[in-house]
Formats: sequence, structure tokens, C-alpha cells
Amino acid sequence: MRSHLPNPVQPGRRRVVLALPLMAFGLLVAPVQAKAGVHQSAQALMGTRVDLTLQGPDTSALAAAAKAAFAEMTRQANMMSRYRSTSVLSAINLSAGLQPVPVPPELLRVLLMARQAAQASGGDFDATVGALRDWNFDPGHPSIPSARQIAEQLPLVDPKGLVIDERAGTAYLATRGMRLDLGGIAKLPILQAGMRKLQEFGMANAMINGGGDVLVMGQLNGRPWRVGLRDPRQPDRLLGVVSLTQGFVASSGDYERFVMHQGRRLHHVLDPRTGYPTRGPHGVALISERLEAVNGVGTAIMVAGAEAGRARVAQTPGLDALIVDADGSVWCSRGMATRLA
Repeated sequence: MRSHLPNPVQPGRRRVVLALPLMAFGLLVAPVQAKAGVHQSAQALMGTRVDLTLQGPDTSALAAAAKAAFAEMTRQANMMSRYRSTSVLSAINLSAGLQPVPVPPELLRVLLMARQAAQASGGDFDATVGALRDWNFDPGHPSIPSARQIAEQLPLVDPKGLVIDERAGTAYLATRGMRLDLGGIAKLPILQAGMRKLQEFGMANAMINGGGDVLVMGQLNGRPWRVGLRDPRQPDRLLGVVSLTQGFVASSGDYERFVMHQGRRLHHVLDPRTGYPTRGPHGVALISERLEAVNGVGTAIMVAGAEAGRARVAQTPGLDALIVDADGSVWCSRGMATRLA
């Protein structure tokens, strides 16, 4: 179906969760009334804000579980960051064209996901876009590469250049100058690691929101968790609200990290074939109980376009999607329409 969805719930008028509204396509989570047995905390992580909400009978246990979850997410984020010179990912990038690098199991898993996402999307998702190193969408220090810089770096964008030896536990970039950027594939596995840590501490009701990507289990106050889907062109407007007790909500969009240049919005989702920001959908929201069904898919749809995205969703069991196209029209899968109804 293709439709312009109504705005069934206005921000601030619904019972949802987390300490502060988040300005990321896909999600709005507003304050929850302070109640006994609810723990909320937040940390800056992976270039965004990660919010955690827990509910349970033992307040001290909730705080301890949250602390352990953040510690685990921080540990994994540090090894996969391309901005930390001491990270394992930076070691892979620095060793490109020289030698394989031993990688921890957690990073190996994400690299295998990146390879699978590239294969499944026909190259629309490609973690080697890190070679396009002259883009910077920090509003305080924006940087736009020249056409010559992009032309020089584009040959280094090649998913086949990522060589993974599972038996040896190593990763290798085949050509000097290649670089990995796991920003489009690592966040959800890291959030999942935090959720698993919560489960180890006996938690049954939790939401982790990582700047537009959400993982939930259980309930809040005896009801499913509620997540609002934002309109990427009107951030104060909701396209709808979904209720979840288990699973992932993954979002990709063009308005959170961008710079304006000559009247055009240049955003952080890069097309691996052109080296420039995508010009297709403005935003994609995906829901599934399986990480593999959503991880990297939003980025791939942003690159491939709405029509290809609709076809991919139709071919993926257990995947619900909402796509806001370049013309502002809103499409949602049958499963997403049911959730929003």
C-alpha cells in the first residue's frame, strides 16, 4: 500500500518511555512518569545518545544491570570505532594492503554481517565506504570532498576487498588505502550485547534506544513498549506508533547528520557506487524479531531506492517496513500497516 499516514499521536501526549525525546528518524521516546521499579539512564556512545529503561522489583538490581550493560556496550563500541586510534577496527584500516589483523569474536561477527549485507544487497550496503574519508557531517566542522578526491578514493570502495579468515580469526583489507566504516552495521549488535548482559542479570523488561535504533524485551507497566515513528521531513510529527514486546526497530534517515551545500542537503548515507550521499528515500524504519532481517538493510534501501526496498521487504519473511520516499510519499508493508492500525 502507498499512503500518507495520519498523525495518530502527538509528541508528549502518549505514555512512552525514556528520559528525553530523541531527534532521530524512526523514533520518538518521551518521558515516563517516575514510578518505583523503573530505572532510566543514558550515556553518549557510538556518536549518539544511548538510553536504557528497565523495570523490575529490585531498584538496586536494576541499576547494577544497567551499569553492566553500558560497560559491555562501551567495550564493544571501543573496539569497532574508526575514530579511536587504538581500536581493533583502526588496526585493520592501518594494516590495509599489509597484513591480516587478529580480531575478537564480537568484531568478527559484525564483519561477517557486513559481508553478508553486501552480498544480499548486491553492494548497496558496503562497509568499505570508509575509504571516502573526506566527508565530515559534523555541523561544527563540515567537510565536503572535491570531485577529484572522490574519484581517487572510489576505487578503494569494494566489498570483495574485505578478506575474513574465520578459522584464524583475522580480517584483512586487500588494498592499501581501504578503510572500513561499521557505522551502518555495528550499532544493533552492540545494543544486542547490552540486552544480553541485562538478561544475565535477570532482567525481563527493558528497552535500549541507540539514537534511532531500538531493542526491546518484555513490557513497561504491564503493557508493550511503545515507539513512535517520526516523519523525517517534519521531526515534530509522528507517522504512527508501534507496540512491541520483543524485537528490533532499525531506522535510517537523511536529516540527523547532514550539511547544506548549494541548496542541497548532503547527508551521511553514502552511495558506494558514486561516493556521494544517496538521493533516494528520506527515511526507512524496519521492525523484526531477527537482527539479521534488519541489520544494514535500511542503509541498503536508502541507496537502492524505494522501489527496490519494497521488493526486498516483500522477499524477507518477518520484516515490516515504512519508507518515506524522496517525494515525501509514505509506503508501509502490510505488516507495518497492521502494527500502525
